[in-house]
Amino acid sequence: MSDKLQKIIDELSTLTVVEAAELSSKLEEHWGVSASVASAPASGDADDGASDEVTVTLLDFGESKINVIKEIRNILGLGLGDAKAFVESAPKVVKEGIKKDDAQEIKSALEAAGGKVEVK
Repeated sequence: MSDKLQKIIDELSTLTVVEAAELSSKLEEHWGVSASVASAPASGDADDGASDEVTVTLLDFGESKINVIKEIRNILGLGLGDAKAFVESAPKVVKEGIKKDDAQEIKSALEAAGGKVEVK
């Protein structure tokens, strides 16, 4: 691997989940692509890491709707109107098929903002 690629990998490894989500959104906008999550295989043969993947769901925005909207904007890279619509349509899946550690970071951020969150 070239030094240039290794430097990029090292730099990306320092990002928080929120920063990585924002970067993903910006790259999607810049290149006109979508980074969708692939679904797990239907057969039980390849289940070596699937149990570590979870779904984060915003159950309710609580009493701090504006703060939760701000966090959803950061996590998903949405515009203000889209983030507001997302939050108001709770319960709604925020992220699915992500690692437990990443899900816990998202849950903590949304709960700190006043939202009610479920991780399954």
